Amino acid sequence: MPKLTIDGSEIEVENGLSVLQACEQAGIEVPRFCYHERLSIAGNCRMCLVEMERAPKLIASCAMPVGEGMVIHTDNEKVRTARENVMELLLINHPLDCPICDQGGECDLQDQAMAYGGDKGRYAEEKRAVKDKDFGPIIRPFMTRCIHCTRCVRFTEEVAGTADMCGTYRGDFTEIGTYVEKAIETELAGNLVDLCPVGALTSKPYSYTARPWELKKTESVDVFDAVGTNIRVDTRGNEVLRVLPRLNEDVNEEWLADKGRYAIDGLKAQRLDRPYVRKDGKLQPATWDEAFAVIAEKLNGLDGSKFAALAGDMVDAEAMFALKSLADALGSKNIDCRQDGAALDASKRASYLFNTTIAGIDEADACLIIGSNPRWEAPIINARLRKRYINHGFVPAVVGENLNLTYKTEHLGETADVLQSILDGSNAYAEVLKNASKPMLIIGQGALVREDGAAIMAAAKEIADKYGFVVEGWNGFNVLHTAAARVGGLEMGFVPSEDGMDTAAIANGGAEVIYLLGADEIDTSKLSNSFVIYQGHNGDAGAQCADVILPGAAYTEKDGSYVNTEGRMQYGYQATFAPGEAKEDWTIIRALSEVIGKTLPFDNLIQLRAKLAEVSATFANPEEIQAAAWEDFGSKGDIAATPLCSPIANYYMTDPVSRVSKTMAQCTEALINPQQRTGTNG
Repeated sequence: MPKLTIDGSEIEVENGLSVLQACEQAGIEVPRFCYHERLSIAGNCRMCLVEMERAPKLIASCAMPVGEGMVIHTDNEKVRTARENVMELLLINHPLDCPICDQGGECDLQDQAMAYGGDKGRYAEEKRAVKDKDFGPIIRPFMTRCIHCTRCVRFTEEVAGTADMCGTYRGDFTEIGTYVEKAIETELAGNLVDLCPVGALTSKPYSYTARPWELKKTESVDVFDAVGTNIRVDTRGNEVLRVLPRLNEDVNEEWLADKGRYAIDGLKAQRLDRPYVRKDGKLQPATWDEAFAVIAEKLNGLDGSKFAALAGDMVDAEAMFALKSLADALGSKNIDCRQDGAALDASKRASYLFNTTIAGIDEADACLIIGSNPRWEAPIINARLRKRYINHGFVPAVVGENLNLTYKTEHLGETADVLQSILDGSNAYAEVLKNASKPMLIIGQGALVREDGAAIMAAAKEIADKYGFVVEGWNGFNVLHTAAARVGGLEMGFVPSEDGMDTAAIANGGAEVIYLLGADEIDTSKLSNSFVIYQGHNGDAGAQCADVILPGAAYTEKDGSYVNTEGRMQYGYQATFAPGEAKEDWTIIRALSEVIGKTLPFDNLIQLRAKLAEVSATFANPEEIQAAAWEDFGSKGDIAATPLCSPIANYYMTDPVSRVSKTMAQCTEALINPQQRTGTNG
């Protein structure tokens, strides 16, 4: 470990660090524009110049490795003058857009010009202008502001894996853009706005909306997939204006998928803001008392076996637990949280968790993907797989659709019977798994929702056992979920007992009264003979078939807990109030239980969470992943020789919120429809 002296203080650092990183460890700030911790070194901006004794000139600290005995000066006259000169050069062509720029108030260029720039400019010639380009419905570019830091270029190439951005021309004519003007084709495009230090790339849906100091910031969790991405919800008044990622190295690092970032305008469309009751074949506005009275009349004397409940994909754990408690009180065993009918056994935790953990991907040296498109099902996890592919060089193998996952893959075949050839060793990839020290597999919902899903699960379990996927300190068996509520529901046992009805039976009209808690992904065409209670926040499929509608709160409008695909429980906090007469979901169910004479044993959120913690240690230990015991699961049987495919046909429209989002509709038109016309999916 080399020792060096920085501004008179000796410090010992690890080998391989740059001088800039060493300065940060010493608590010394070094300005920079092009340098970013998660991107390769570019050395473009020269803002990080420092003096190194015995060097003929100032050095770019981001690109200089530390060495034994180095003596670094970061704040002498020579360095200060250099920084002023660099800042002056950067501002030569930068327009005076600050009063109208969306980056104002959180702009690195503003901050560093104030801290390190001079007090006057000497450039009198006309500023260069660059024609604005069309980057699609998410990014609004103002390329005259660009300082050529190339963060965007490196992000699309290294993290997103699409290489959409590039630099063209040279010298004073250099421009950053796409090779051919087109929409940026990545599900992580919104991160370019966060990375851009100067406001050259801004958020198109958020343009000219607010200044950062006007916004109230609330920590929460993204519910548009099962990754559990940590987010910050920015609101003004009672309106959600933007969503940004929060740093969590174990989950999302500092990235956020586009749907979680930009589908929020769907929270303002088709909202259910008051109760409704169907009268004479039409839904009519009603009061809460009227709605509860109609439900109570229907439930009065009803046998528990004729009541069923389904939980949707974006529901918080508290609401699901309240509904499960209500079903138990009514004597019903007909409950399910698996809207898609996936073959998941709630009694065997290892069979439904991403056991490797998301951060554990960084240790894997082989990966088998079965019936999944992680690029659309979990873009953040896909970015982790690409990161491992780049850093380690492992090439994942795919059984299913041959898609562009942004990294090189080995396509073993489209049909599920390929798994048998891996098991018997006749497939060449079996040798790769055999020689791997930490192999992992990812089985997606595309494999589990099939009729032979349990048999595919059993085959995947056999592969894991045969090739040493599970050893001391390592479990390489992973299920990739697509629903934020799914693992929480499985943890609390929101599934039918042996003689209870599952989703298929319930959706087939098997119950006299059906309670849909945000459940919109089922076929509702066969529910006409059932009395349907729908509780949710957007008027989607469930509301259309309902006899009573109870307006609930969206994820930004309530305190709730969510368990991600790896079994990590995290809290989301209320950022705004629900519109109109809508209420928090668990409070609706608690109030209904009192009306029907089945009062639930909790009166507030603290009491409810205490009951929930008794059910599973997962709910008692936020942010801690409870290890799952490795045991037998799945059901051996015949596997059909039919292609495996992801259940997601359109990444931008998968739930009641994104389906009514204007931005997601624009993304579908710009990014999905052209791909369908050309027959590609990536």
